Order: sequence, then C-alpha cells, then structure tokens
Amino acid sequence: MVTIKKILCPIDLSPQSGEALRYSAALARAYQATLYVCHSINPVSSAAPAARESINKQMESTISEQVFLDQADQFKIEAILIEGDPALAITKEAAERRVDLIVMRSRRRPLAAALLGSTAEAICRTAPCPVLVTHPRERELVHPFTGEIDLRRLLVAYDFSDYAELALSVAFSIAQEYQAELHLLHVLPPQNTSVWPPTGSESLFQQALRRLHNAVPSEARPPCEIKAIVRLGQPYREILDYAEEKLIDLICMGASGSGFGLRALFGSNADRVLRQAPCPVLIARPLKPASVPPPTARPKTQQP
Repeated sequence: MVTIKKILCPIDLSPQSGEALRYSAALARAYQATLYVCHSINPVSSAAPAARESINKQMESTISEQVFLDQADQFKIEAILIEGDPALAITKEAAERRVDLIVMRSRRRPLAAALLGSTAEAICRTAPCPVLVTHPRERELVHPFTGEIDLRRLLVAYDFSDYAELALSVAFSIAQEYQAELHLLHVLPPQNTSVWPPTGSESLFQQALRRLHNAVPSEARPPCEIKAIVRLGQPYREILDYAEEKLIDLICMGASGSGFGLRALFGSNADRVLRQAPCPVLIARPLKPASVPPPTARPKTQQP
C-alpha cells in the first residue's frame, strides 16, 4: 500500500490558494507526513533581500491563517522559496525532496488552458509523484473547526493498466485512512460491437466486472466498502457524470493507460476531467528519482 510521508503544496499567496493548503495540511496530519509549502518567485525581481523577506512573511502569514494550531503541532511544516518557471521549479523541487504527493490548486481557466494548458496540467504531465488538484467552486471538504477532510466516497477510473493500478493503490490508502467508500469505474467504448456476445459466452460487461472485483484482494477489503461499476460511453463523460451522481469527493486516475491516459496528447480524457470535475482530482504517477545517471559508455571494440 502507498505510504505518504512527504507532501509538497505550491501556493501563489492568493486567498484562493488556501484551499489546497488546508487540504494538504489535513492529509499531512492524517499521515503524520512532512508538509513542504513552496512559492515560486522570479529570481530577478525578487533578488533583493528585502523582497525575499517580505515574501517569507507573506508565506508565514498564509500558513498561520490556513493551518490549525493544533494541526501544526502534529506534523512538520517547512516553507520554501523556489525560483524559475513554476511548473519546472515545482517538479524539480518534488524530485529533489522525493515527495510522495503534490497538492495544488488549479485556477480552472478552460479557454486559456485548452490551447496552452495550465500550470497544474503541466505538473500533472511531468511530476515525479502523484498530484492532487483542487478547483474553484468545489464543495469545501476541510471542516472549518476541526481541520479534517470529510472524505466519504472515492472514485477510481480503472482501465486495468499499470497506471490505473497505481491510482487504485493511492486511492485505497486514502480510503482506508478515512474509512471511505471506494468506487471502481471501468468504461467500455461505445463503438465496441462485441459487448453482447453469443448466448452462453461471457460479455465484456461481465468480464470487466469480474476483473474489477478481483482488483482488490478480499483480505484487504475491510474496512472499506468497495463498489464495482461498468459503463458504456466516453470515459471522461462517464467519469464526470458518475462523480456528480454519487457525490464523489475525490477522483483518482492513472497518468497513462489505454483507456484514460495521457499517452498521446495529455489525455483528452484526463485533462477534461481535471478541468470539469466537481471535486478534487488525483493524477497518479510513479515515484521517480531526482536525477538519472548518464549511461555508462561501452568500451570500443577493436576491429580485426
């Protein structure tokens, strides 16, 4: 099962970024994890010591406003200033610190992001670990008095790929932590004409349901309630519709895969879910090392 020991939360010092900070603080307390709160600055305009000191004070103020005092005593919080393009700097910081989860807020600008993409989408493409994205106008999941997350229902978009398996592993860990329902959704393509087989054969619906039920070992199921669902249609549309119908609190998806992935063009399905979801979305990515050593040169063979 996935363990979360280090969480990175990028903030832009706006009041809106407090949502992701509250969410990440609640997760840090639940998992007893270290929370790194980072802010990206322009190295030129923020070069003066006075400018950096002002930004540091703003970060401290934001943290004190959003993180409950009793929470702050239960886990470690560290404020970090990073330099450069936010998407690149955040992923680099996450890799160097080997964080287990990035929690950040998306501004959800569909018209602008449609062509160029948002910072959150860029980080979801390249992050060295899973990324949890919150959005404006979502239901507030962090209790205003206790600082705890009210997670009751998690949805995993499951296409049987390795990345979907990773999404399930992360979701299962969170579901166990919060005693939440875990919904596994598989979507069959509408153009598939072999959904209904000859009499006596197992249909694709039945095959998918069987595989969904087998995705989580029976001994690992309690205390989480697990529901398996198969639908026919466009994956992103069915994911969004199901999340609306069942009041899902968190959608988990793999970063790549045959059905829901980002393999060709940062997932027409994944980025649509990111932009339109009624709740936070977690894009699961495998942990990667901070750097990859150069390949060892092969010795040259002498020609006879």
